Amino acid sequence: MAELFLKQAKQYAENRPDYPKELFEFIASKTPCHDLVWDVGTGSGQAAQSLAGIYKKVIATDTSPKQLQEAPKLTTIRYEHPPPVMSIAQVEQILTPKSSLDLVTIAQALHWFDFQNFYDQVKWALKKPNGVVAAWCYTLPRVNASVDRIMDRLYTVCAGPYWDPLRKFVDDEYRGIDFPFEAVEGACETGPFEFVIEKVMDLEGFFNYIRSWSAYQTAKDKGVELLGSDIVEEFKRAWENDEGGDCKKVVKCPLFLRIGKVGGDVE
Repeated sequence: MAELFLKQAKQYAENRPDYPKELFEFIASKTPCHDLVWDVGTGSGQAAQSLAGIYKKVIATDTSPKQLQEAPKLTTIRYEHPPPVMSIAQVEQILTPKSSLDLVTIAQALHWFDFQNFYDQVKWALKKPNGVVAAWCYTLPRVNASVDRIMDRLYTVCAGPYWDPLRKFVDDEYRGIDFPFEAVEGACETGPFEFVIEKVMDLEGFFNYIRSWSAYQTAKDKGVELLGSDIVEEFKRAWENDEGGDCKKVVKCPLFLRIGKVGGDVE
């Protein structure tokens, strides 16, 4: 997975949307203590930075050292570059003791993981019975009907052959993903719960977001430019013709959260 983001780590950090405050407030309301979080697949640290404003300490890990280089350096965040596959012994040695975590978060990355191995680590590391695991993904940005139609075609038809097959979990809004945890307090299921990311972008920023896709880089490596001149012109016309042609627009990405707790029966 890390190899997919090697060539655009800086672009990813600069152009991916920030997660909404309401998301972190909701998650934090489900953890009785706010001491220690493990942010897995932290990438360039978007989620870790927000978590650091709520929890005393954040351990943020990623298998891509280039991504970690772009992450914000805060005294409350400890970044680690673990091996792609860890044993429980390595989790204890590199990251944290058993039953020490209040929360495990996975932002836009759970679909890359070996579920069974990772869930075993999560259940070992979380406090019992109320340690919480929260994983979320976001889907295509929405701007207006004209831009959205072009985006949908670009994503499905043009970029479709270059997405990793695991992307299907994101397309399914994490609804079909294995998530063997109990519902948190106040909920009758583990989700997905829906939120919205909002970011003000100009058209070039919108293009840079597309260029941060793993599929964009995969296509480029095969000699295919997904943002060719024709589709760029289509985007420009749709962007500029919408309600007076403001150069900046509010771009909205639907976000889907799975959240659960480890329960009291896990050894």
